[in-house]
Parts: sequence; structure tokens; C-alpha cells
Amino acid sequence: MIIPRTILKQELVKKLYPNSISIRSAMQQLRREIDICPTLKKKIADAGRTRHHYYNKQQLLLILEHFSITLEEFQQL
Repeated sequence: MIIPRTILKQELVKKLYPNSISIRSAMQQLRREIDICPTLKKKIADAGRTRHHYYNKQQLLLILEHFSITLEEFQQL
């Protein structure tokens, strides 16, 4: 299975929050989820520099792990 090197944050939230009204509200939900869980926030920070519009591969895997989603399930979304 090929894991993308980076993923656009907007593409990630479209898949994680398909019922969201807009991309902006989905981004806010993800930010809230990350802020609520300080261990996830620290792991994401430790996994590399967070780019403005992208997550790197390690950060993506951490977020998917937090949501209990496998990479296969994510790609099918």
C-alpha cells in the first residue's frame, strides 16, 4: 500500500467529516479534536513541522490512529 508523502488538510477533513457543512467547519472540528487531546497535539508536533496546508505522512498516521481508522479504510472513504 502506498502512503502519500503529504496530504492536503482539506482532503483529510473531507474524509474524516463527510457530513460537515463546509470545509471551514470541518477544519475547526479537527483543530478542536487535536486541542482536546494534548498527547495527540504533542505527537503531531514531534512528528515534524506542521505545514500551513499539509500534514506529513507520520502526522497523517497519528491522526488516523487517534480516530481508530486504518489506512485501508481511509483510502476507501
